[in-house]
Amino acid sequence: MSGSTIPDIRSLTKEELEDFFLQNGEKKFRAGQAYEWLWKKSCRNFGEMTSLSKTTRQLLENHFSFHAIVPEKQQQSTDGTVKTAFRLHDGSVIEGVIIPSGDRVTLCISSQVGCALGCKFCATGQSGFKRNLTTGEIFDQVARMSDILGGIRSESASGAQRGALISNIVFMGMGEPFLNYENVTGAIEKITSPLGPGMSPQRITVSSVGIPKMIKKMADDDPRYHFALSLHAATDSKRDQIIPFNLKHPLGDISEALSYYSHKTGKRFTVEYILFGQFNDSIADAKELAMFCKNFPVKVNIIEYNPVKNSGFIKSDPARTKAFVDFLENRNMVVNVRQSRGKDINAACGQLAGTLKLNG
Repeated sequence: MSGSTIPDIRSLTKEELEDFFLQNGEKKFRAGQAYEWLWKKSCRNFGEMTSLSKTTRQLLENHFSFHAIVPEKQQQSTDGTVKTAFRLHDGSVIEGVIIPSGDRVTLCISSQVGCALGCKFCATGQSGFKRNLTTGEIFDQVARMSDILGGIRSESASGAQRGALISNIVFMGMGEPFLNYENVTGAIEKITSPLGPGMSPQRITVSSVGIPKMIKKMADDDPRYHFALSLHAATDSKRDQIIPFNLKHPLGDISEALSYYSHKTGKRFTVEYILFGQFNDSIADAKELAMFCKNFPVKVNIIEYNPVKNSGFIKSDPARTKAFVDFLENRNMVVNVRQSRGKDINAACGQLAGTLKLNG
């Protein structure tokens, strides 16, 4: 087989692995062993599958590829935030972030190499789009950052301990998750499966800029994970300036899809709103945000901006931030303020990857 035609072993279901082993004169239960190495023990290559014989491991290597991601560059902030650039098998680069907060640890992971949406405030948006990540590459970010976290804590990073180290996972890294829906949901299935790490889906949040048809599809799929809308402006006139995708799908379309989601699932979702100084941080902007949110059961995350070079945006000053938040809270809205993390490193989405060659 040529390299381009050899399938990644992590693209196979357990049933397909069983068929493969049976067709090659192996016992069916070998598929269960291999599957456990792939998703429970998060192995990085065929050689690590030590419960399989060398002959069986060679059989797998002859028929499948293993597209593991490799940590290439790492930065650690004084606040404990750790950002890692990962090199993929084709030379592309993605990012993942470990964000500690007290006894909680959140992983921020990517869904694509780059991003096609071109949001004006985002470093990833400046890099363009190359391709979607596979289910295995998305899963690998969780496994490899668990290893990194275990090393930082001087603990064993065994498969049994990985889940205990991580409290939450957010799809808020590089890329738009809803433009890679099948692989993102596939990775969530692996992460939450008892045949994998077994993490609760209630600890996973998928963040999207808001693609109406995909919001509805998600609702129809009855997700067990949480949903967050990256809003950042509550009028089309302002959102058009920072999120070009809004020109194609204005807030009216998104609002209608959100109403569908709310009625279909009965769940509350999160509205994420980055405060940009002198752009979307006035009391008038707060009024627009309150108006947008009034038709849904939501909570609002106000996010401090981590400036990106050449974006033209700055963080809101503390007084304007406080006035903005106070306005929302005085209207009995549930509001959380998220402080910027990793200010002393390339912590904004896409910044660290931008220091490397994105395409190998």
